[in-house]
This record gives sequence, C-alpha cells and structure tokens, in this order.
Amino acid sequence: MKLDSRIYVSGHNGLVGSAIVKSLVDSGYTNVITFDRNDVDLADIQQTQWMFSVYEPEYVFLSAAKVGGIGHNISNPADFLLENLNIQNNVIEASHKYKVKKLLFLGSSCIYPKNSNQPIKEDALMTGHPEPTNEGYAIAKIAGIKLCQMYKKQHEDDFISAMPCNVYGPNDKFDVERSHVIPSMIKKFHNAKMSRINNVTLFGDGSAMREFIYSYDLSDALIFLMNNYNDYDHINVGSEYEVSIKDLANLVCRAVEYDGEILWDTTKPNGMMRKKVDTSKMDNLGWTAKTDLLTGIKTTYDWYLNNVV
Repeated sequence: MKLDSRIYVSGHNGLVGSAIVKSLVDSGYTNVITFDRNDVDLADIQQTQWMFSVYEPEYVFLSAAKVGGIGHNISNPADFLLENLNIQNNVIEASHKYKVKKLLFLGSSCIYPKNSNQPIKEDALMTGHPEPTNEGYAIAKIAGIKLCQMYKKQHEDDFISAMPCNVYGPNDKFDVERSHVIPSMIKKFHNAKMSRINNVTLFGDGSAMREFIYSYDLSDALIFLMNNYNDYDHINVGSEYEVSIKDLANLVCRAVEYDGEILWDTTKPNGMMRKKVDTSKMDNLGWTAKTDLLTGIKTTYDWYLNNVV
C-alpha cells in the first residue's frame, strides 16, 4: 500500500476495525475510507456495490462481523451464520467486481476443530468439527477463507485471510451476556467493585486455556500482512500470551482493583479446553506482538472507564 492509497476498513467502529483505522492513520496513510452501518449496510448487496462503485477502494480490510461471547453464540447460531455470510460474501464479491488490488479477510481461531493438536497449525482447518458453542460463527469464517481462496484460484484476485487468537482492547463490546471474555470480566468486576458485592460468578471451572492478542498489536500485524503476505493459504496471528481463564480472571481483578471472591458455575460450558494458534509462519515473516497481557488489560479498562461507564 502507498500512503495515499484508497483503503477501505469495514467495521471501523468495532474492536479490530477501529484499531486498524488508528494504526493506518498513525502510520501516515491519508486516504482511509469508512462508513457507518446506517450509511452502508454490508449485509445488503446493492448498498455494498454502490459504495465500491463510487469510492473505488484499492485495498480492503474485511473486519466487519457479528461477534459475541459463548452465551450469545449458543443462543443465536443462525444469526451468527447468516449475518456473517451475508457481510463477507457481499464485500468479497464487490472487491472482485470493482477490481480491488488486495483484500484481507479477518477470521478467527474458532475455525479450527475442537480437538485440534496444540498449538494449532493452519493445516488443521477442516480436519474435524468446530467447537459446538460457536459453530455458526466458525462455519461462516471457514466459508470466507474458502471464498477468498476460490477467487484467487479462479480469477487470480489477491485476497488473503488472517486468523487471530482471541482479541481484546478499546472499542470492544462491554456487555455481560454478549461480549467476549475479557470485556465481560471487566464489566462484571467493575460493577461488583462499585456496588461493593463480595463475589462474582464466571462460566465454567476456569481451567480452559486461551491466547489473547491486544487489538493494536493485531492491527499492526494486519497492516504488515497487507504489505508483505500474498499466499493462497490463510495465516495465524497470535501473541504467545496464553493463560487459563482462572488466571485471566485474577489478572482482570488486578487491573480493576477488585478484591472480592471469584465463584465458578461448572454447569456452564468451558468451550474448547485449549486454543492456541501456531505462529510459525508469522514468526518467519518477522512479526511479533509487543503488548503484554496485564498492560493490555489495564489499558482496556482505562478506555472502559473513560468511554463506557
């Protein structure tokens, strides 16, 4: 990408999209294109193609998606499958039709089979069934990877896909029922602290292991990939910051300065017991994450205090 290239970032109000926009601007890119959903609904093919025809983006970061935590995925699997299929199909098709130079499709490590060997290599894709608690979302993301590959195979479009581990940071959704694990914990512990409640209950038993990447590390990685990666196969993006959910809860308590008791509801699912991506391909390209987990959580909590509470 050149500094004056027309770069469209979909989902720019979200966790990853907002980080991509900030990282692009901070890096000197001067022609970043964004639209609110009220102006361009990417689930509508006509609105999507109108935007591409008028603004003619040269590069596209496809980060728009319907996302949520375990509970929300379990309750709304059809919504997660259909809405994500609609968004990504429309953007990828429009990118081909209007001759975008390069597209980066953002997926998720949930694409991998529940019983994958750990750390999970890219070639584990479609070697088994995904974790049932987020099956709809995972299937949509797998379809997005394959659609990018098929456009590359059939039309030689430069469409690539990146699969990050669990992402957290500013501009996340802080909703106890619908958000991912870190923002959900931040809100629960903050509310308990402010209400002087002496215990908080979390899903599962805390033994599941997860890897987390700070959103601005991820945005830096995605810009790096847009400029340096062209392979047919998707690529994992991780941080090496792997932690049990129980240890994660203790880190969030430290960041929030909550000193109450953590209780575990073992009638609720843990999800995959371990989910760590193999980053050998990314390591060989020369990129690594920089933000340690506690620092990232503290920064995220500060953003929550200044923008949500």
